[in-house]
Amino acid sequence: LEAARLKRNRPAGPVIAAGSTGSIPATAELLGVIAGLPNGAVVLPGLDKGLDEASFAAISAPGARPATLGHPQFGLAKLIGGIGVPRADVEEIVPADRALAIRAALVGEALRPAETTELWTETRPGFEAEDIRQALAGVTLVEAANERDEAVAIAIALKRAVEQPGQRAALVTGDRALARRVSVELLRFGVAADDSGGTPLTNTPAATLLRLALQAVFRPGDPVALLSLLKHPLLGLGLDRTSVRPAAEIVELVALRGGTGRPDAASLASLFEARLSGLGDSRPPFWFARLTVRGIEQARDMLARLAEALAPLTAFRGEQDADLAALTRASVIALENLGRAADGGPAELYAGDAGEKLAELLRGLVAASVPFAFAAAEWPDVMDALIAPETVKPAQGTDRNIAIWGALEARLQSVDTLVIGGLNEGVWPRKPESDRFMSRLMKTGIDLEPPERRIGLAAHDFQMAMGAKKVVLTRAARSGDAPAVPSRWLQRMLTFIGKEHAAAPMRRGAALLSWARALDAGERLDFAPRPQPRPPLATRPQHFSVTEIETLRRDPYAVYARRILGLVPLDPVIRDPGAAERGTLFHAILHLFSRRVADPRAPDALQSLVEAGRACFAEAALPADIEAVWWPRFEKLAANIIQWERQRAPDVTSRHAEERAERTVVGRTGVTLSGRADRIDLLAGGMADILDYKTGSSPSKAQAHTLLSPQLALEGALLRRGAFKELGIREPSQLAFVRLKANGDVDPESILEYNRKLRTANELSEDAWARLEKLLFHYADPTTGYLSRALPFREGEVDGDYDHLARVLEWSAGGESDDEAGEA
Repeated sequence: LEAARLKRNRPAGPVIAAGSTGSIPATAELLGVIAGLPNGAVVLPGLDKGLDEASFAAISAPGARPATLGHPQFGLAKLIGGIGVPRADVEEIVPADRALAIRAALVGEALRPAETTELWTETRPGFEAEDIRQALAGVTLVEAANERDEAVAIAIALKRAVEQPGQRAALVTGDRALARRVSVELLRFGVAADDSGGTPLTNTPAATLLRLALQAVFRPGDPVALLSLLKHPLLGLGLDRTSVRPAAEIVELVALRGGTGRPDAASLASLFEARLSGLGDSRPPFWFARLTVRGIEQARDMLARLAEALAPLTAFRGEQDADLAALTRASVIALENLGRAADGGPAELYAGDAGEKLAELLRGLVAASVPFAFAAAEWPDVMDALIAPETVKPAQGTDRNIAIWGALEARLQSVDTLVIGGLNEGVWPRKPESDRFMSRLMKTGIDLEPPERRIGLAAHDFQMAMGAKKVVLTRAARSGDAPAVPSRWLQRMLTFIGKEHAAAPMRRGAALLSWARALDAGERLDFAPRPQPRPPLATRPQHFSVTEIETLRRDPYAVYARRILGLVPLDPVIRDPGAAERGTLFHAILHLFSRRVADPRAPDALQSLVEAGRACFAEAALPADIEAVWWPRFEKLAANIIQWERQRAPDVTSRHAEERAERTVVGRTGVTLSGRADRIDLLAGGMADILDYKTGSSPSKAQAHTLLSPQLALEGALLRRGAFKELGIREPSQLAFVRLKANGDVDPESILEYNRKLRTANELSEDAWARLEKLLFHYADPTTGYLSRALPFREGEVDGDYDHLARVLEWSAGGESDDEAGEA
C-alpha cells in the first residue's frame, strides 16, 4: 500500500530507507520504489563491495542451492538485483577505519560461498600479517568449558568495557538462557542490565500463581501442581503468611504424601479428613506425634478458604462452550482471592512491572469484544498460550550503559564493545526447521523462501556485528550435558586467519576466563570421604527382618541411618497406582484365595479366585482407567494360576499364605532374625516348598542363587529351625519365585539352579545362614563401620533414601577413601 501511494504521489522532500535487507517481498518492493524517487535514497546495511564478482554472481544466480541462501550477502544481492542497481553503482557513505575495513574484508573472505572457497589460496596471501594483527586487535575469543564460565566471562567483559565514562557495551545472542545467566552474573557487580528480551511473564510469581490455580481446578490429579499452589509465596487466602505455610505443610503430610490417589483441589478438604481419621488405624507415621490440634484447625481453615477462593473457577467444570471473557473474570476473582493478604488487599499480586503486565493482559481479555468460546478444560492451555509471548521489561532502574540484545535489536544500534555470545551451532545460527504444513516444494511453488533463508539473515547479523570497534566472541564447549559444535562462521574465520593470528584473540579470552574463575576461587577443600560411621555396639541393631539383610550387605549406611539414627524417609507424594501397588494387590488376591479355597482342584476354584480378585479390587478403589487395564490382565492371569495350582496340587498337602517366622537367634551372634513368607506349601515326608510371588523382574534368579538377594534362602533356614511356629520344623524342598507376568503367564522360577550349578534347598539355606552369621559378627566388631553403597543395587543410581545424607555424589566424584570414616 505504501509503495503504491509513493508511486502515485511522489513526495517533494527526501525519502530515506535505512537498515533493511528487504527480506520481506513487500518491503523489497517499497525499497525499490524509494530508490526510484527523485529525492529517494536506500541505505544498505553491510553490502560487501570487496567480494569478487564470481562469488557475488554465485550468490545472486537464479535457482541458487539452499546452502547459498545461508550466505550473509544473499538478501542484499537479491534486493539490488530486484531494484536493478549494479553493485558497483552503490556508493559508500563514510569510509571505514582502515583496521575495521581489513576486518570486514577478512570476515567477507571467511564467509565466501562454498562454491568459491578454493579462491582462499589466492586471497589469503593478499592480507599482510601486520594488517591482520591490527584488524584483530579489538577482537577477543572466549572458549569456555561450560555455559556458566561463558556467562561469567561475558559479565566481566561487559563490566570492564564500561569502566571508562561514556563507554557503552552490549551482549547480542539468540540464547535466552545465556542472556539470563549473564544478567544474574552482572548483579554481583551491582549492574542491572537493560535486557531487551525482558523476563517471560509466565515465569513471574503472580502469573505462576494464576497458572497453578487453573491447573489445580481443570487438571485435577496432579499432586505436584497442587503442592506448588499451596506453597506459593503469594498464596494468602486472607491469612497471615506465617500461618499459611505451616498449614500447607500439614495438608501435605496428611493428604498429599504416601499411598495412591488423584487429589482434587475442590475435594481436598474431604481427602484431608478421610486420611486424618485413618492415621491411627495402623502404624502411625513418624511425624504423627508432631501434629497439634491448633495446627490441624489451621489446615482445615486454609482448605475451606482455598475451596471458596477457587469456587468461581470450579463452577465452569465440565462446560463445553465457555466464554473467554467470563472465564477470565472468574480467573481474576479466584486469583485475587488466592493472593489476598491478611489486610484484605491483593496489592502484592499486581506489584511491580510483572504485576502491572499481568493486570494489563487480564484487563484486555476481560474487555475482548470478539466472542471466543471453548471447552473449559482447555482454559489452562489457552491461558498458557496467551501468556507465553508476553515479557516483562523493567520500566526503570537498569544500567543504560550495558544492554542485552537479540539479533533484531542489534541491527540498528551501535556500542563501543559488542559481545557476540553463544557462538555454537543451534544458536548462531539456529537449526532450520521445516514447516509443519508446507513442504519445500510447495513453498517454492508460491515463491516462498526455504528455512535456510533464516541462516542467511543470521549470517548477515553476525557479519554486521563484527564491525564493532571492540568485539568479544564467546562460546561454551558444552551445552547442557552434551558437547557443543562451534558456529560454522567462527570455524571459517579461524580457518581463514590461521592459528598464528587466532592466538592473540584467544589469549585475551583466556585472561577473561582466568578472572572469571578467580571470582569464585577460595580455599581448596577436599571431597567428603566415603562415610563409614562406627557407632557404639550398644546402639547397633540386635534384630533384623529377612528383607533388611540385602540392604545390610549392599548399603550398610542405609541401615545405620534408619535403625541407629532413627531417620525415616518422607513418603513420596501421592500418585497413581503403579507396579508396586499392582504387586501388592495381586499378593492380596492370592492370599485371600489361599484362605478361602483349600483345594485348587475344586470345580469352582477359578470362580473363587475371580471373586477374591473382585473383593480386593473393590477394596483398592482403583481409578477407572487403571482398573480397565489391570482387571483384564488379572482375568487372563487367573486361569493360568488355577492351571499351575492344579499341576502342583497332587504333591501338596496344605498351602499357607503370608506365614510369619518368629524371631530366631542367628548362631552365636545374639542377633535375631524374623520374616514373612509369601507362601509355603507343605509336602509329604516333612518337606515344604517356599514360594515368592513376583510381578516384576527384581530380584533376578542370579542374585537369589548367589545370595546377593538372600531372602528366600534365609526363609528356608528359618523353616529348618522351626521359626514358622504353626508349621513346625520342616526341610525346604524348593525355593522359587513365581513370576506373574504382564501377558498372563505364570512362570515358576527355581533359584536352586543357575549357570549349570545345582544346589539343594538345604545347602543354599544353610549357606545363607552361615554367611549371615559371619556378616553379623563382622558388625559386632566396634572397628567395623557402616559403609555407604558397599555393593550398589545399580551402578550409577544415587537416588537411595539416604544417598544425599551420605553425600554419594560428592565422594563418588573423587573423594572416596575406604580408610577414612566419619564417626557416628
